[in-house]
This record gives sequence, C-alpha cells and structure tokens, in this order.
Amino acid sequence: MISRRRFIGSSAAAVGAAFIGYQRQVLGRAHAILPGWRDFGPVRPDPAGVFDLPAGFAYTVIARLGETMHDGLRRPGLPDGMAAFPGADGQVILICNHEVEHDESALGPFGPNGELADRIDASRVYDPGRRLACSGGTTTLVYDPSARRVTRSWMSLAGTENNCAGGPTPWGSWLSCEETVVRSDQQTYTRDHGWVFEVPASATEAVEPVPLTAMGRFNHEACAVDPATGIVYLTEDRSDGLFYRFIPNRPGELAAGGRLQALALKDRRRSDTRNWPENGASSIAVNEALAVEWIDLDRIDAPDDDLRHRGAARGAAVFARGEGLWWGDGEAYFACTNGGPDRYGQIFRYRPSDEQLSLFVQSSDHRLMKSCDNLTVSPWGDLLVCEDRDDHAGLVGVTPAGELYEFGRNAYSTSELCGVCFAPDGQTLFVNIQKDGLTLAIHGPFPTAGT
Repeated sequence: MISRRRFIGSSAAAVGAAFIGYQRQVLGRAHAILPGWRDFGPVRPDPAGVFDLPAGFAYTVIARLGETMHDGLRRPGLPDGMAAFPGADGQVILICNHEVEHDESALGPFGPNGELADRIDASRVYDPGRRLACSGGTTTLVYDPSARRVTRSWMSLAGTENNCAGGPTPWGSWLSCEETVVRSDQQTYTRDHGWVFEVPASATEAVEPVPLTAMGRFNHEACAVDPATGIVYLTEDRSDGLFYRFIPNRPGELAAGGRLQALALKDRRRSDTRNWPENGASSIAVNEALAVEWIDLDRIDAPDDDLRHRGAARGAAVFARGEGLWWGDGEAYFACTNGGPDRYGQIFRYRPSDEQLSLFVQSSDHRLMKSCDNLTVSPWGDLLVCEDRDDHAGLVGVTPAGELYEFGRNAYSTSELCGVCFAPDGQTLFVNIQKDGLTLAIHGPFPTAGT
C-alpha cells in the first residue's frame, strides 16, 4: 500500500485564491510584479556568466560532465529530469536522468571505448550492446545543503537509452523514462528500449534494471503519481502524442502490472488540443473546463511504435509534444512544448476528482515563455518551468492565476534547462544546464509552504 504522507518535493500546499499582478518588461523578458514576498524582483546578470538570478539568490555548481564519481565511473552528460528525496542528517538524495544515446558513448559513464565498464556489475547493465553498453541511465548524488557540496555520487541505473524525464513516487523512488523506441538488432542493441524503470532513493549502488513493460513502450517523457490512488500519469514526446495513465494492479508495486489508458475528451472524441492554425480554428480555449474519459489500450509493447496512432483512432486526444509533468495539490500539470497557434508552448492542468482537463497557459509571446519543458510545483504553489530554447533558456514562474514571470536565466550557453526540482525542505532548488553537463543548487529566500 502507498504511504499517505506527501512527498514534499512533488506536492504543493493548497493555494486558495488567485493572485493579481501586472507585467513590465525587464531585460527583454516579462516579469510579473506581485505583492509582498511574491515579487522576487528582476533577474540580475551573474558576474561569473553562468546563471542569472534575482537579488538574494545564489547558485553552486554541484556536478559536472566527466568528473569521476565515487563508484569509479564518469558523471554522464546531458543531465535531464530529476527529483530530490530526504536523506540522513538533513542531506538530500538527488536522482538525475541522463539523455545519452548509444552513439554518444563519449558522454556516457563508461568512457568512449567502454574502458570503465568493469567498474560495475555486468548484471546491473540493462543493455550491454553488441559492442558497447548503452550510455544512458541515472546518477544519484547525496548533497549536503549546509556545506553546499556533494558527499557521494554513483551510477544508479545503467545501460538504458536516452533517459529524458520521469517523476518521483510517494513511496520514495524515481521513475526514469526512456525517450526512444529503438529495438534489439544485429548491430547495436541487445534489448528493446522505450520503457520506464524504477530507481529507489534508498539504493546505494546500481539497481537491477527491470523494465516496467505494463506501462507501455513509446517515447516516454515524464511521470507523475497521484498519492491518493497510486495511478501513474505519463506524457509522450511526440508532435502527435497522447496523455496516458497507468492503473496498477497493486498501488505502489508497479512491477506487478496494471492497465494502460489514454485520455479522451468526453463528447469530443479524437480531439486535437494543439491549437495549430493549420489544423483549423483553435479548438481548446484557455481555462475551458473539458470533461475527460479514458480509453483502454492493447498491444502496449507496440513493436511498430504505433500505440499513439491506435489510441487516437479509438478517440484519444492528441497533444503537441507532452513533456514536463508534476503532481500538485490534487491535480497534475503537464507541458506541451510546441503547442498553441505560435507553437510557443502550452501547460495543461488535469484534475482527477471531477475528471476535468483545462488549458492553463498558452504562450503567445516568446519573451514570456517559449518551449516549456520540465516543470515542478513549488512549495508555495507556483509552477517553475524550464525552457527548451536555443537563446538563453530561462526558468519561468507561473502563478495560480496563470501569470508568467522570469526567475532565472542560463547565461552560460544556449543550452536548454532541465530537471527543475526542490529539496524536501523547499529551500534548495536544483536545475541542469543540459548540453554543458552542469547541475546547479540554488539557495535563497524561497517562500515556505503555506505562506
């Protein structure tokens, strides 16, 4: 059974009233000015040229591509989705995906020629490959927020492919998603890919890599678990992807199997939520309440990568590149990276209590938000959203009223940002500068839960 306690990093305090604000232009981006503590102030240039933040906030680079971890393997590149869990003596356990493909072995943990592969038990490598092991997976860091340093690090899931996002569970584990559908072949791979894997936060070495096949095989992006039911919601990073849910046979025991379904709009079967002009008039209005129902899916191993097509043919709604997904206070928020008439991105809100979906945010100004990706619910009830853009991606805040403000900006490169998440106490924010292989810990005067 699922513990009823809420995992602090994946649950936000209830937010009762909508907040009122207005917008002004700051450094070419829009910043929502909100009363009192909600006004973080404008983002200020970082003298070191790494990450711009409001006054009073500071970052520490806690992990870098290529550094040697405590298990002797190299820190992989392309850090992506993350979640933070409580550790002993106030330390934080941070589990991080790495979106590394087989042909990017130079960015992987084993070295470009696999010379470090003997540092890990071969039975803990999901796909050893025909010549080189797959280079994706997850790393786990133990971070001491008082000393602002990592005390231990290791490869916690090995031999998987293109691990993009995922999500924390209320029972203390990370679900790592493969954003690929490559199959076993005679040249590169020995196993099929496109699965979800579970990594317990309590693990102290690489886990046994067990694919959760009942959760379907597709271009997985992110997961979020409803702590009240144990149902897992999943996004699909395709321009014509679906929004899924997995109903486990035994809540909290995902390997025991279950049922996979796709979301459909009641009385509006085969709906297109993307609002692209070429598909006709905008069909989904912001804040419109849409009744939802769910469609059972079969042949979920989908060897032909056609699960979304078969689901849509049966009436499932289509979304524009579903990516970041996080559980809030009784509801899930998920990003569609290139949705909307201008393809700047959408954020949807799904509420299971009355089976309603609504379009929460649809960007029409690239200065406000463009290409929303990973996101999290802050302890005080706002969303913080990573941008996947090639012109100094930012961290965008979204209030309960749907107002947008800039909280941080990549000043180091043109890389996207990934993996935004809070420590369990809400006082440290983690984020990745993906292409540069940097993980940052941000400290400052964050509002507390229930403020």
